Amino acid sequence: MKSKDILIIKLNRRSGMLAVIVSLFFFLTGTAQQLQPYLTQALENNPKIQAFELRYETARERIEEVGVLPETQFSVGYFASEPETRTGPQQYKLSVQQMIPWFGTITARENYASSLADAQYVEIATAQRQLLLNVAENYYRLYAIRAKQRVLEQNIDLLEAYEELALTSLEVNQASSVDVLRLQMRQNQLRERLENFDEEFKAEQATFNALLNTRPGAAVEVYDSLAVPQEDPVQLPEVPQVHPELLRFDKLYESVGEAEKMNRKEALPDLGFGLDYVAVGEATAMQAPDSGKDILMPMVSITVPIFGNKYKSVTRQNELKQRELNAQRENRHNELVSRLEAAVSNRAEARISYRTQLLNIEQANDAEEILRRNYETGTIDFNDVLDVQELQLNFELNLIEAVKNYYQASANINYLSE
Repeated sequence: MKSKDILIIKLNRRSGMLAVIVSLFFFLTGTAQQLQPYLTQALENNPKIQAFELRYETARERIEEVGVLPETQFSVGYFASEPETRTGPQQYKLSVQQMIPWFGTITARENYASSLADAQYVEIATAQRQLLLNVAENYYRLYAIRAKQRVLEQNIDLLEAYEELALTSLEVNQASSVDVLRLQMRQNQLRERLENFDEEFKAEQATFNALLNTRPGAAVEVYDSLAVPQEDPVQLPEVPQVHPELLRFDKLYESVGEAEKMNRKEALPDLGFGLDYVAVGEATAMQAPDSGKDILMPMVSITVPIFGNKYKSVTRQNELKQRELNAQRENRHNELVSRLEAAVSNRAEARISYRTQLLNIEQANDAEEILRRNYETGTIDFNDVLDVQELQLNFELNLIEAVKNYYQASANINYLSE
């Protein structure tokens, strides 16, 4: 009951091996056992998670893209009018040139691309945790609907039994036809609610199966019954600083830092190395030494960024981005803390409601027992029967709602605090 089951799931994608560890905690072992297959299926099949993983793989490929040298330049030139030199006419020219960024620039680009990929990886973890939370919340809604349907069916059976009593009492003039009609009308109302719950279950079932990326009508096995544990953990939960929704801002902050390192490298000169080859024909006007000797000319070039305002502007932009990310992180942390406090409050309210409904149900059962005893003496009042039955039904439905709220709040607490 107090122990927590940690669900660790490793996904193997067609696009590559990606090990992802996601934790979700539950207060009831039975609930975790019921949910685990659905959670596994959702993580493996949900298209949103697949999209995030593919986006991460794309970001990883970006590292290979930026880690290469600029394209090598080749050129060919033909002298339409051959210029005559002392050693002969120049016929054509071949050139090759390779630009090389300043030392460490390519490494800086790779580090920046890698930091962006790390930020995408955190996005996967956040999306997975949110998916598990959505699956758990939807599961508890399905449980509540099914539990309410069982309660309605039991109450319909109870009203049918009271209808038999009313018909028997009618024969001996201890009840009126109005009493029988009231009992029948009450049954009709409950059957209507039962059918409405059936439609509601179908809608929730379709949503649940969409999270699992399976057909809308696929059967969902929900837990038969749930109860609120005797007590909650004494230690108050806190939003950890390593929560994925906060780590995202940390990774983005680091990526901006890598972007600034890259910017500083980009502000340095680029070096160029090349080679020119000129084909020279034999001299015809005169005989000269080295007549017809081809020309081979190595070259070195340097590109100097004289106008550096662009790089200074990028530096300023990076500083502003980091300040913005710090502000966004602080704001998001405050939002998560607020959500956590609301979830803790909702869980406490659900526990209070649960205890209250148990007490009310016990007292309603006592009232029902009194009515049964009155029937034995022939003094049953079917107006009281309907009143007590309606109270019982409301208390039982409220009890189920309290259980659902408790576990949904617990799932939110664990999403925010683990």
